[in-house]
Amino acid sequence: MPLNRQQKAYVYAGATILLWSTVASAFKLSLRHLHPLQLLLWADVFSILCLGTVLGFSGRFRLLATYSKNDLMRAAGLGALNPFLYYVILFAAYDLLPAQEAQPLNYTWAITLSLLAIPLLKQPIGARELAAIFISYFGVVIIFTRGDPLAMQFSSGPGVVLALGSTVVWALYWIYSTRDHHDPVAGLFLNFVFALPLILVTCTIFSDPRPASVPGLIGAAYVGVFEMGITFVLWLTALKLTKSTSRISTLIFFSPFLSLVFIHLLVGEMIRVSTVAGLALIVAGSLLQRTSSLKSTH
Repeated sequence: MPLNRQQKAYVYAGATILLWSTVASAFKLSLRHLHPLQLLLWADVFSILCLGTVLGFSGRFRLLATYSKNDLMRAAGLGALNPFLYYVILFAAYDLLPAQEAQPLNYTWAITLSLLAIPLLKQPIGARELAAIFISYFGVVIIFTRGDPLAMQFSSGPGVVLALGSTVVWALYWIYSTRDHHDPVAGLFLNFVFALPLILVTCTIFSDPRPASVPGLIGAAYVGVFEMGITFVLWLTALKLTKSTSRISTLIFFSPFLSLVFIHLLVGEMIRVSTVAGLALIVAGSLLQRTSSLKSTH
């Protein structure tokens, strides 16, 4: 029996969430073989190939010709934020922290977004949003103190700062990319193309562009295709097919918990109770913030 549109939407969304749930493990495993800048460089290359293939097979390469000089400059600026700055910071955080800490901390980007929306988008903040922020960041404290917030002993202070800093960059990228009315896949492709020279120069100065090992290159290919590339296309397809965006977007909240399972099975980390508790608070805060945002739009 053929699937209807909503069922297809769930299939695409489920595939996206499953793949997203593996990337924290892929980051950590790849960083065993590559410097963070090497991982970023080769992941960017594979992402460009992936997104370029999607554009080619869908007949959308011609859309790139519709970009004006200002559009291209905007795409280059966004590329400096993502993938360049965002993944430089994020991979450095994963290099310093256990995956079970870096992944939930990075997940607070939605809360960071709501904070940045106050000065940048002139959006007011209410009591529910403030409660959501408090709940989520208390979860952050639980995670990086490993369940003993009074001791305030961090596994890696710089790693925590980098993981939280990556959420600022991602939130800025999201805010500014919403002003781009071009095809989102074409826009993302250009972001990654324009970022490549920046990444190459930075990698040449601070590391070595040549991949250190074949396993590392395979890991970079996985990250480039499934974190930076095809999952974005799958998610957009799910959103186009669904009758209810909220039904699909709520499924995202399963991803960080499923990610902990993969981190345990693939990376070999013993998942601490404090990690699960902190992540639950982060997700609860994100859900509260999201429902508050939905109420404000009605």
